[in-house]
Amino acid sequence: MSLSKRRKVDVECRAFQEKWTEYYLFTEVNAKPVCLVCNQQVAVLKEYNIRRHYETQHKEKFHHLQGQLRKEKINELLAGLKKQQSAFTRSRDVSEGAVKASYLIANELVQASKPFSDGELVKKCILHAAEVVCPEKKSAFANISLSRNTVADRVEDLSRDLGSQMADKIRSFIAFSVAIDESTDITDVAQLCIFIRGVDATLTVTEEFLQLVPMTDTTTADDIFSSVVAALDKVGVDWSRAVSLATDGAPSMVGRKAGVATKFREKVQAANGGRDFWTFHCILHQEALCCKTLKMDHVMSVVVKTVNFIRARGLNHRQFDCFLSDNDITAGLPYHTEVRWLSRGAVLKRFFELRGEIGQFMEKKGRPVGELKCPEWVRDLAFMVDITQHLSNLNKTLQGRHRVVTQFCDSICAFKLKLSLWETQLSKGDVSHFPLLAAMRASQPDLGEYKNKITELLQEFERRFQVFGELEKEFAFFRSPFTVSASDMPADIQLELIDLQCDSDLKQKFASVGLGTFYQYLLPGYPRLTTLAAKVLSMFGTTYVCEQAFSIMNVNKTKHRSRLSNAHLNDIVKCVATQDLKPDIDALVKAKRCQVSGASSGGARGAT
Repeated sequence: MSLSKRRKVDVECRAFQEKWTEYYLFTEVNAKPVCLVCNQQVAVLKEYNIRRHYETQHKEKFHHLQGQLRKEKINELLAGLKKQQSAFTRSRDVSEGAVKASYLIANELVQASKPFSDGELVKKCILHAAEVVCPEKKSAFANISLSRNTVADRVEDLSRDLGSQMADKIRSFIAFSVAIDESTDITDVAQLCIFIRGVDATLTVTEEFLQLVPMTDTTTADDIFSSVVAALDKVGVDWSRAVSLATDGAPSMVGRKAGVATKFREKVQAANGGRDFWTFHCILHQEALCCKTLKMDHVMSVVVKTVNFIRARGLNHRQFDCFLSDNDITAGLPYHTEVRWLSRGAVLKRFFELRGEIGQFMEKKGRPVGELKCPEWVRDLAFMVDITQHLSNLNKTLQGRHRVVTQFCDSICAFKLKLSLWETQLSKGDVSHFPLLAAMRASQPDLGEYKNKITELLQEFERRFQVFGELEKEFAFFRSPFTVSASDMPADIQLELIDLQCDSDLKQKFASVGLGTFYQYLLPGYPRLTTLAAKVLSMFGTTYVCEQAFSIMNVNKTKHRSRLSNAHLNDIVKCVATQDLKPDIDALVKAKRCQVSGASSGGARGAT
């Protein structure tokens, strides 16, 4: 017999034939021959093996059944097998449903910053509700595992899945930047927060949390740099594609000789052949430092001392609130927090509005504030309130996620122009943009001191935001590619820029879509321009995202959960701080051992 004929016969012999059901009481389940009587599988699908099983195990009992009696028996056995299989299928479905519900509830718990042990409380509530609403299904809800250890495992799985998705995203980046910041948790462990912002070949921006690294020993520049490199290497970044690094501006971060930023630049430039790499001191931190140049301590010291007297003692605070209530005033006096500039602005504004009531209350307490009766001091307070309101408005425009760095630059440039305007106006006695100061002008006081404060503030802004001047060409192209002069741009993009400026269709598109999406329309015809756009899109301007992550950390790791491990803390922050990516819960459920499996004792076994 030829080889081809032998293969044909072999294939025919390995196909299950319907007549075997009648002859040998066998059926086919998942391409396997299964005995209808004992549910045992035959390893090799051959008639000889099936016949031998029937003759040795069941022939003596069933050989007398012939004709219609045999068909009825076969139908009875088939119905029993189908019933058994459906029971196993339902068991598997219930098991998979319970596991999926466990993941969903664990995800909700972590999003709400609740302890893992709250899963048991949630399960009790579910069972009580099931008893009332659908008592026949209570057993299905009872299968949902929500013990503390199970919830912790589920959160770990969710975090691992998000990390896997993030690693896949990172491998597609053509440009990326990193933002890092450091803070201390409730147990005095320094936690290094790392975010990554990258752009892929379609110019889609991804900005996500990467890792929270515990620094259990020292936090020198070498320690921080090593931790950042290890975290980035773990997800397989291409160092030659790094564009910038944003830090909080601490000495260990920005030191010129051995700071993290310097070490980071050296590593990146060794990988990219010495091309430019930018470092940003967080713009929000820079703005707060600029504010300190006002140095109106004679105002702030009185305000802080008075506010602390009222707020630090419960009796004084209650009495002051009652005093305000008697005068039909509902809003109270907030605390002053030195590290938060917006807090300072809010305190100054309320202090100015309540200065009369505060003066009366302090006199009743035998702690009179003489400065409140001094017109010059009150004018200084009014100026301080006005300028802090302007600075607070700037601060708010610099907050938020998914912002392009040029938007931060525009806000800073606009504020510097405002400072120049106020400087000129104050020198001429014009206080149009200082409404509280204008209201306090009983006469024409000398505004030279206030003008000098604005001048100092402007100089500080110019000094601290020099990096924007160094990037002006790239930013100018990114903001308005149709108006910049090609001759002012780098030579490698000049020709493409001219082609772009002569493209009327893209010019119309630029007017109708935002900067964040316009450059996607340039693909693939403008490779150099899109490469430059990808670098700008990938830049962090602030470490605002890190501050958000620290807020999540502080909400979860409190004095009541101080034993929360660093690994679990990282999992929690990753699940909450990640925004664009979502955990694939269905894939996680399938990865669990919820499956039908064959065994020697039966054609189908239940899920485990």
